[in-house]
Amino acid sequence: MSEHLANIMDEHAEYCLRVAYLYVKDWAIAEEIVQDVFFAYYRQQERFEQRSSLKTYLVKITVHKSHDHLRSWKNKRHILFEKIHIGVSKRTPEKDLLEKDERRFLTTALFELPIIYREVIILYYYQELKVREIAEVITCTENTVKTRLRRARQILLEKLDKNHWEVLEDDIF
Repeated sequence: MSEHLANIMDEHAEYCLRVAYLYVKDWAIAEEIVQDVFFAYYRQQERFEQRSSLKTYLVKITVHKSHDHLRSWKNKRHILFEKIHIGVSKRTPEKDLLEKDERRFLTTALFELPIIYREVIILYYYQELKVREIAEVITCTENTVKTRLRRARQILLEKLDKNHWEVLEDDIF
């Protein structure tokens, strides 16, 4: 590591760490983000055009990396497991069994769909892609994606208990 980068880290790391923590509310993750910030700066330091201070530039990178983390599946999975862990004491074996049975039933219904409907459901609900992004992935028009989503929901609604899967009735893209 160069002396120049070490000096920059000594001068700005603590402030960037605080900024990252304000976003992610976890010191360990904030430290990872700050490491990513300085690694990104090291790799692309020639991009810094000095239109603002170095501190401002590093904070901007920190904010972007924090946003990326908050949008990431890794973070969503962490939050989901945390909620499950908190909810463990309130759970009963009966609730667990019912939820497991519902998930199995949904999975079975999902795999019975033709592939053109299954893929849009998976991309939309599980991968959380937007209609435009799905259209790019499967190389078709946005209207085709919307039609396939609507038809897939209709098929699933016929197979599933409507009280448990009201999200499928929502036709908003």
